[in-house]
Formats: sequence, structure tokens, C-alpha cells
Amino acid sequence: MSRPERQPATSAESLGDLRARIDALDEQLAQLLQERAALSLRVGQTKNGGDSAPIFVPNREAEVLAHVQSARGPLDEHALATIYREILSTSRALQRPTRVAHLGPMATFGHQAAVDRFGSAAELEPCQTHSEVFSSVEKGAADYGLVAFENSTEGPVNEVLDRLVDTSLQICAEVSIPIAHALVSRASSLETIKRVLCHPQTAGQTRLWLAEHLPGVAVLPSTSNGKAAELAAQDTTGTVAAIGPRIAGDVYGLNVLADNVQDIAGNVTRFLVLARSASEAATGRDKTAVVFSIRDRVGALRDLADAFASNAVNLSSIQSRPSKRRAWDYLFFIELDGHVAEERVRRALARAEEHTVFLKVLGSWPVAAE
Repeated sequence: MSRPERQPATSAESLGDLRARIDALDEQLAQLLQERAALSLRVGQTKNGGDSAPIFVPNREAEVLAHVQSARGPLDEHALATIYREILSTSRALQRPTRVAHLGPMATFGHQAAVDRFGSAAELEPCQTHSEVFSSVEKGAADYGLVAFENSTEGPVNEVLDRLVDTSLQICAEVSIPIAHALVSRASSLETIKRVLCHPQTAGQTRLWLAEHLPGVAVLPSTSNGKAAELAAQDTTGTVAAIGPRIAGDVYGLNVLADNVQDIAGNVTRFLVLARSASEAATGRDKTAVVFSIRDRVGALRDLADAFASNAVNLSSIQSRPSKRRAWDYLFFIELDGHVAEERVRRALARAEEHTVFLKVLGSWPVAAE
């Protein structure tokens, strides 16, 4: 298909001329998307493993994003990634439905993280607990699971750390989302709000904003921010609002009366994607997670750290948890820069294992550019 030569707009072009050029480009884009979808179907048909082959291939999707984000123009890398998230989501759905378990209910940050990572074409399955997310993937009820791993102000999610030790699942991807709260309602202005619904933790995170902008308004607890939004959507008086992620407004058709109502900015939660198989290929920008227990001797932890340093493997994070096997015995969770498929990482792990009682690789996955 021939493409018209793209010329910069001039002051002589009318609004109609510009719109005609946009219409022509839209026709090309739609046709190219159809061609891409046809190729994606062929990819699914030729994958080794047939119906059991992974549909979500993090290392390949990282390559696609890096490739398209190199294009220069008014759209920045984040905008291009947002557009391609939906293209990739649709491509996966054409090959086979992608079932994703996440901490629910709908309209919560777990839901938002699932949409941000898998796009709107994925089949999302809310779970009541992180343990249920693990079980759903382990039993094959879901293809992937999304669990909150750590928060920038609250630290690691211990329930998830403990569950990672025993599961056969592998971490294959991650996604980080800002914990930004919005005030949503069927009302169109703050002046009519008489009650605010939210989870008690959220009430504490937005206390100062509420005191300044809605003084005297009753703040009532809800089992979750998603449930709060659902109740606000059922209100016919226009006097009830809910606090939660912006996606709550989209899910329940509510107006966003105010954005970023949290008292502390910069709060981020990192979610891990769990799968029954690992991300196999290195991309050059990867991370690997490992859990281990060290031998009870002087210098064991120092020697283990040296195993990584001597192989030029950077340890980006280290956390500890009681092993629950005997008193004062600890498990260490580390994240390192690199992929387990890399020779230097394999050498480091082999040397580290000499100083441990137990060592398990939890997965390797591509890390998105900052």
C-alpha cells in the first residue's frame, strides 16, 4: 500500500485540509493494524506448544516497546507505551483469551495494575486475597496472577514474600503504579457532597485533604475502595462520594471531582506478574529474584555477597523474613540486575549456592525503562 508523502503543516492549510490529512492517515493506520493482527494470528498458530504455549511473552513485548519508542515526535515514550499496551493486549486476545487473576475487587489498585500491564482485552478475575491469586494460577484457573510486592512507603508485602518461597510459579514481569487517589461521585461538584466512603487506610492517607476541602463531611468506612465506588454509583441523591483509584470512575461511570487527593505524593506500589513458566530470554535490561537461607557461620552473608560482586552482578535489593521453620532462622530475598540466562548470573548463583542451605530462583523478567 503506497503512503502519501508526509509534509509539515503550513499556515496556508485550512482546518479542513488538516482533517483530510488526518482521515487519510487514519485509514492507513486502520489497515496496518488489520495487517498486524493477521500476522499476530499466524504467530499464535506457529508457536511451539500450540494451545499450551505462553501468549504473554514479556521479553518479546519489551523488544516491541523499545523498538516503537525509538520513534521521535510529539508523542513521548509513555504515550507510545500506552497505545501499544492495547495493541499487544488485542493481539494476545486474538491468539487466545488471557486470564489474569488479581487482588480485587474491581475498581481497586490491583485492578488498575492488571489493566496497566495486560490491557483492556484481558479477562480479569478479581480475588479476595493474594493467596487466592497464587492458587488460581497454580491450578490453571488463570494464566497469570498479579500480586502487590512492595510499596514505596510501607515496604514489602509479607504475605507475598512468604508465598513465593513454596510456590512453583515464576515471576515473569512487573508493573509499578502510583497510589494516587481520586474523589468520584455521581455529583458534579464538591458543594453537594455530604458523605464520603472509602477504606479506613485510604481515609488516613487523605485526612488532611478532606479536612481542607470537605470540612464537616462524614467519612464512612467501606470494605474496599472498589465497594465504596459501587455504593457511590448507586446513590441517587448526588450527595455521596467515594475515594479510590481513578479507574473507579471509569468502571462505575462516576465523575472525577478531584484528582490526587492523597496527603503524601510519590507513593508507588510495585506488582509482580506470576506465571507457570519463566520469561526465558534476556533483553539486556532484566532483573532476577532469588530467595535463600545462609549457613550458620561467621562471614556467610559476606561471602555470598562476594559471589555476586566477583561476577559483576549488582544486588539492587535485599530483604529478610523469618523462615518460620525454627526460631531466629531467616530467609533472604534479593533482586539482582541481570537474567538467569546470562553466564555471569549463572556463575554468581552457583558460587552463592555454596554458602546457602537453600536457594531458589523466583524468576527473571524484563524491566521497563524509567
